[in-house]
Amino acid sequence: MNYVKADPEKVRRGRTDSAARGMLIGLALGETLGNARGAVPADGPLRAGVCTQLACFTAEGLIRASVRMDHRGIGHPPSVLWHAYCRWAALQGIEADRMRERWTMGLDRPWPTGWLAEVPALAERRGSAPATVAALTRIEQGTLTEPATPSRGWHALGRTLPVAAVPAWCSGATVRETAALTHGDPAAQSAAAHAALLARHCPTGDGVHDAFATALSELRSFDPKATADELDRLTTALRHGADRPGDPAALAHFAPDRTAPSALLGGLYAAASFPERAQVDAALRFASGAPDGGAVACVTGALLGAAHGVEALPVHLVSRHELSWVLDTLARDLVVQFADSPCGSEWTEGWDPNWWNRYPGG
Repeated sequence: MNYVKADPEKVRRGRTDSAARGMLIGLALGETLGNARGAVPADGPLRAGVCTQLACFTAEGLIRASVRMDHRGIGHPPSVLWHAYCRWAALQGIEADRMRERWTMGLDRPWPTGWLAEVPALAERRGSAPATVAALTRIEQGTLTEPATPSRGWHALGRTLPVAAVPAWCSGATVRETAALTHGDPAAQSAAAHAALLARHCPTGDGVHDAFATALSELRSFDPKATADELDRLTTALRHGADRPGDPAALAHFAPDRTAPSALLGGLYAAASFPERAQVDAALRFASGAPDGGAVACVTGALLGAAHGVEALPVHLVSRHELSWVLDTLARDLVVQFADSPCGSEWTEGWDPNWWNRYPGG
């Protein structure tokens, strides 16, 4: 049998696409399974959690930030992401009139814009996000120096994970600034940055443990604000995943509460405990047993989805999740936007005439 030699660029693009899709859908499956403590209904659709909703708008915001830069030559990704979260808030009925006034400048024009605002499940209340809601209620975004809330909650980490799919923008500084939009505690910002670094290294194909070890070796250069204590805790969680895998007591030790550091350490430990491609389902169910299973399983699913690709995720769960198609579309479009600029730029014509309407960069 004759085989056609694979185009290395197409292989690389395919792996990147699969990793991004795996990360976003794995994140969603983890949150849903964790919120159900691993006991999802035997049939019917699986409902998304609130952090998954926010992650959808992170992915969409990243695409719109890139479109804006291509066409206007300016753009601050965290600020564009703030606009994305405001669109989520408006759909949820949170300060909807004030949001509309803020973003339409008083003009009579449709808002929120973009296709994501038409997804019914994103307008439904799917859990509590007190720090995010409190920050959004202020209308003006929080910053590293002027935080909107003092929260250390795990949503700072969960909603920022899609940034890991954009290596050009995935820096410690950018992720910290994105987390600070709603969560002012430095520990939450650290956890978000370090989770993004781990996820960014997952698609290397070097194996989960090796990918995590390489990421941790680069922690201080990726995030100069990282402390020796943070690195030590991450290293310990990774080591325990290899030496004491699948230990509920260890999981409870690393992830005792709903904070971002707990979600990070618990997710790292769970992913390192079940690193093989065939173990993704087992990893998610184990992570769901943490004191806050939704947080830990969300991170676990994102890391293993990025490491093994979307094809490794449990089909019986993916096929039932209400936002699988939405997340898959966002992930594919995120990869395409940064690889091929379908909307063109200020100087070049794009090849997709509908891209601007889907992802307006104005």
